[in-house]
Amino acid sequence: MVYPIVKKEALNPSVCRMVIKAPLVAKKAQPGQFVIVRPLADSERIPLTIADYDRDAGTVTIIFQVVGGGTMQLDALAEGGTVEDFVGPLGKPSHLEGLKKVAVVGGGVGCAIAYPVAKKLHQLGAVVHSIVGFRAKDLVILEDEFRAVSDEYVMMTDDGSYGEKGLVTNALEKLIDEGNQYDEVVAIGPLVMMKFVAALCQKKGVKVTVSMNPVMIDGTGMCGGCRLTVGGETRFACVDGPEFDGALVDFDEAIQRSTIYRSFEQHAREDDCVLLQES
Repeated sequence: MVYPIVKKEALNPSVCRMVIKAPLVAKKAQPGQFVIVRPLADSERIPLTIADYDRDAGTVTIIFQVVGGGTMQLDALAEGGTVEDFVGPLGKPSHLEGLKKVAVVGGGVGCAIAYPVAKKLHQLGAVVHSIVGFRAKDLVILEDEFRAVSDEYVMMTDDGSYGEKGLVTNALEKLIDEGNQYDEVVAIGPLVMMKFVAALCQKKGVKVTVSMNPVMIDGTGMCGGCRLTVGGETRFACVDGPEFDGALVDFDEAIQRSTIYRSFEQHAREDDCVLLQES
């Protein structure tokens, strides 16, 4: 079975949004869950968080950054084409019911994961404060979508080219110090960003949830590639997460493990560049 690409668009120079026809996945999808995609029959498996879904249309939206061989192959596919495999939904859904006021913090392409959380909270009637951060203006994604589901929206850029200059932690601390009492902070983005958001929330006495996206192979807990230490115990992001209590995650270990396959990914990217140029 193959899965049609209903729509494809570039959100910035390195980030792409695809809408995939996958009725069975769309029927069960929830914010926080992910799918595993194989662009071609001989491609590697790519875990991607579900960015949106439409049960009536039977479609699932994925957003990915072109960083390695697999995502280069996925990005090379055209609207109207197909992907070989689209498996899911996998992982545990976000626990959002009962929350009245939440700060959703997204960093870079992690905003693609944060957006469906903010959207669901808005649908549930919660007050949503969205804080998003990017390196520069030309990398901003999903601004209109976030604004539509947020009671307050704060844009931060590292270089000050858009919104306010600074880090998402600066904006979050300011909102907390202004008297905003959040039931929970949900942080999704680079590991270093989530580490410091979690540290800030611990200092302020606010519950924090983070979405962990380490290397995954099978998505069922069999390979062990996505293992993390949470509260001193081993957990697997694909079946126990991907969301965890940020106060319990060993971020230093996760950051160290995230660099293990960097050289292999570099070789894969170079190999696929050659193949794409030849095709």
